Amino acid sequence: MRWRAMRHLHAGNDSRSGASAGEKTGARVGRHTRGTCGKSLPLHGLHADFRSGGESSAAKSSKMRSDPAEYRLVSPGNLQAALSLLAGEPAQWLPIAGGTDVMVLYSAGKLPNRKLINIWNIPELRQIEVFPDRIRIGAACTYTALRVHDIVSREFPLLAMAASWTGGIANQNRGTLGGNIANASPAADSLPALLVYDAELTLISVRGERRVDYRSFHTGYKQTALAADELIRDISLPRRFSGYISHARKVGTRNAQAISKVCLAALGQIANGAIRDVRLALGSVAPIPLRLNETEHALTGKRIEPSLIDTARKCAAKEIRPIGDIRSTARYRAAVAGNLVAEFLEKFAAAEANA
Repeated sequence: MRWRAMRHLHAGNDSRSGASAGEKTGARVGRHTRGTCGKSLPLHGLHADFRSGGESSAAKSSKMRSDPAEYRLVSPGNLQAALSLLAGEPAQWLPIAGGTDVMVLYSAGKLPNRKLINIWNIPELRQIEVFPDRIRIGAACTYTALRVHDIVSREFPLLAMAASWTGGIANQNRGTLGGNIANASPAADSLPALLVYDAELTLISVRGERRVDYRSFHTGYKQTALAADELIRDISLPRRFSGYISHARKVGTRNAQAISKVCLAALGQIANGAIRDVRLALGSVAPIPLRLNETEHALTGKRIEPSLIDTARKCAAKEIRPIGDIRSTARYRAAVAGNLVAEFLEKFAAAEANA
């Protein structure tokens, strides 16, 4: 048995200043600020040894899930050197920038790649460039960089909002947009925003570069169009959505540091009282981040009325392919997805009425 410090048994022992241990980020209004006053947690809810999965023997608890000696990490320092490594041994080298997803796999002993390329400090991947018709976001730009960037916040609020949802501050300081795309989780918060903004990816290798519409990048669950010797260099977004109504919603267990049960990114524009353009994308409802093409088609050219909202709710629920898992049920996800679309249309109609 390994001894643990007694502080692990107290909810009130928290080194953070100004927040109680159980407090939800972004939900402080109306909550008590005194903390838990050092009260003990009920012992029946704790594992015998929570850091080693409850194993009681010294031999089992001393095992490492991953051995650092089995891994090799190199830092080429420039883009061409990184691409040369990828080309020399395709599929053997795994690019790592912020490492927020990679380290989860490593800690669990489930990281298959033993060779890692550090691309964190490659300048070409860390820039946000602004052009008259588009912005170009380097793949290694962090969520913090997106969240505080003036043009991103003003012209692409759905992406800035998703950046603020992603993990906690530490994750936002390290996690990167390119990493979120390459990891290809259908629950990723930023990916629906990229779908509605018509993002385009630049993929680069020693063979050259190619551009891929983001909506065709994900080919299946955790599968992408990225070749084994390619990196995502940047993400390009057209600057033509300033006149649109935007709406973003994330439904999760908590306000922060929770994987989405369902998340929505939506854009819309009305002309002469009817929907001129509408863009709807959902996460956590299919094997890939999903653009609701059929629902969009059913809405375009129509006036927003209660009957149309009800049609859109039902159409969205039919178009998705949710599953039941540890976070939620397929039935719940289908109901919430329809309700989120309806909520957006109600906001859309109200904004037009007040214009």
